[in-house]
Amino acid sequence: MAQNAPPSRSPLFPRRPPEGGRPAPFPRWPVIGIFLILAFGFLAEARAFLMPVTLALLLFFVFVPFRRLMARIGVGAGATAGIVTLGLVVTVLVLGYSLSGPVGSLIDNSDSISAQLEDRFERLRENFRGIEEAAAKIDELAQGGSDTDVAETGAPTTVIDLPPGQTEVSATTTAPAEAQAGGTVVAEQNITVDVDAAAGPTTLQRLVTLGPEIGSQIVFTLVLLFFLMSAGDLMYLKIVQSFDSITDKRAAYLALREIEDSLGRYLGAITMINVALGVAIGLAMWAWGMPYPLVWGVAGFVLNYIPYIGAMAGTITGVIVAMLVFDDLLRPVMVGLTFLLLTSLEGQFVTPQFVSRRLRMNKVVVFLTVALWAWLWSVLGMVVAVPMLVVLRVLCDHIPGMEKLGNFIAGEAPPRFDDPDEDEAREIVDAGEEVPDHTAADAATAEVVEEHADPPRP
Repeated sequence: MAQNAPPSRSPLFPRRPPEGGRPAPFPRWPVIGIFLILAFGFLAEARAFLMPVTLALLLFFVFVPFRRLMARIGVGAGATAGIVTLGLVVTVLVLGYSLSGPVGSLIDNSDSISAQLEDRFERLRENFRGIEEAAAKIDELAQGGSDTDVAETGAPTTVIDLPPGQTEVSATTTAPAEAQAGGTVVAEQNITVDVDAAAGPTTLQRLVTLGPEIGSQIVFTLVLLFFLMSAGDLMYLKIVQSFDSITDKRAAYLALREIEDSLGRYLGAITMINVALGVAIGLAMWAWGMPYPLVWGVAGFVLNYIPYIGAMAGTITGVIVAMLVFDDLLRPVMVGLTFLLLTSLEGQFVTPQFVSRRLRMNKVVVFLTVALWAWLWSVLGMVVAVPMLVVLRVLCDHIPGMEKLGNFIAGEAPPRFDDPDEDEAREIVDAGEEVPDHTAADAATAEVVEEHADPPRP
């Protein structure tokens, strides 16, 4: 480093000023921490409003190229908005009608399915009864014979099994026979046990309760999407007008165009892949003799929008349902492995071939992002997590100071950004990875620093 070069200053870690200089600015970490806490709290509390707004904005960026294409052939923005909105409504209705029969049958038979599942697990539990007894014996020995002490005191233990629908039971206690023979007064005591028979809401009741809320959010999303599409290029114009210089205006417009291009390519490729995956899963479930293969195909199509977690959820659900259908354990395991194999082939080989290298993301960041938005917005959060990550990735390329964040979000081979120290960082990492321990890494990286150090001035 040249001696006359000014010291670099980090916005998060300001350097101590020289003697007599200006005082160091207040560190920003507390402010950033408070902001993040408030932001996450706001996102969690306002999710009923923010979820449909976010989904409508993402759909807007996806369908903007279609609106621009229709404008070139003379179709107005309002008509295009109507076509897009009506097409989405028809798609949802057709899909819902196709699934209404199987889903209705599952709801009608929910009680018998639950009984079958409990019976199946009870039979599986019998196979491991010896292990449970051994574990109980170990617990008893670990407790130091506390159960034996209770038995020696003569304290009775009574287990009352109530039939379904009964909420109370009465019992009478009588003095021992020796006490009765000695003329002791016999005391009778009536014991009444009140049992709260009010169970929690059933699955059907929860679905009926959530139905209006989900329906209202779908309507809100479609109406907002219609207004955004019918406005034409007004949204783009307002965003560009909010910047001052002509250079910033152009950069803002190019960022919007890259967002729509990236989202369109990503969601378009993922949707086509998911359609093929859904067909493959449906055919595989039909070949295994699973009930309702159409439902399995649609489930595979939808769940594959959720990276990692969707494949695990589909695999576990397939194993559970197969345990109700088949008597043996081999076929449920094979059904789960089939679902997992198809999704793994898609994720490892198919998607990398059709998704642009520029749109690939850091797998650790993707998993943490999906988990975060699942915690904030439940299922819809998991669906929109990766598209929002794509938007953030594009914004990082256009906002000064966020290039390194975009590089962290990017996948294994991200595009180079304007950073003169990028090659030096690669050399330091490579030198450290070639040695086994910290001491050797210290020496190896020191050699890299010495190689790039400026020669001493004469």
